[in-house]
Amino acid sequence: MTRFTLAYWLDGEWFVGRLEERPDVVSQGKTLSELEDNIREAYQLMTETDSDIIPASVNKKEILLEAS
Repeated sequence: MTRFTLAYWLDGEWFVGRLEERPDVVSQGKTLSELEDNIREAYQLMTETDSDIIPASVNKKEILLEAS
């Protein structure tokens, strides 16, 4: 089991959040508890999808981007 940090905020009446260690995993819920359940499900879906999309041999390269 891996621990993640849930960063969350209120957007109107909805709790919205993302995992700090995996900012591509986002979700929302009407309650904080619902957000936690939804973010767990989103993480599971993303990790299942990652293994299907990303090939076994991935190349990496550092690039420079200008910050705005």
